[in-house]
Amino acid sequence: MRFHDYLGVIQLSLKDIDEKFMRYIFLVGLAALSITCLGQGDNMDFKKFEWLTGTWNRTNISKPGRTAYEVWSKEDGGKLTCHGGILQGKDTIFVERFSILAKDNAIYYVADVPENKQVVYFKITEITDLGFVCENPEHDFPKKIEYKFHGGQLKAQISGNGKYVDYLFLKQK
Repeated sequence: MRFHDYLGVIQLSLKDIDEKFMRYIFLVGLAALSITCLGQGDNMDFKKFEWLTGTWNRTNISKPGRTAYEVWSKEDGGKLTCHGGILQGKDTIFVERFSILAKDNAIYYVADVPENKQVVYFKITEITDLGFVCENPEHDFPKKIEYKFHGGQLKAQISGNGKYVDYLFLKQK
């Protein structure tokens, strides 16, 4: 082989390395972009829950002398937490806790209520700017939870097994 033949082999080898390297850089960049977009999607979806923050007083509690409420707060990382309760006069007679969080590439409504031995995860299946729907078909009751804000009022409905319960709230100013 002559000297200029060796140069051709070296150039060819460099060209192959450049193409492989560029493919590698492209794939790494594409993966990074995908991860970034996934994270932004979760943040964008969490922004749709911001209307929920604050204190909500229940308006359709049927027993005299009782009041009920939910207080939603935004935590670091986009997570929302809620503590709710029912009061008889000034005495707390029922307490519940909820959260909305991201887990396993999905967003969940998590209920921690006295009736359940452990927390129950409901996968959020629909999100709008003023509401959401979450479901857990494996849970006994409820299987579906809906929060909708309309006409200055929040309606939370739990349903499953052919029955439902509505909870109506007004936001405290």
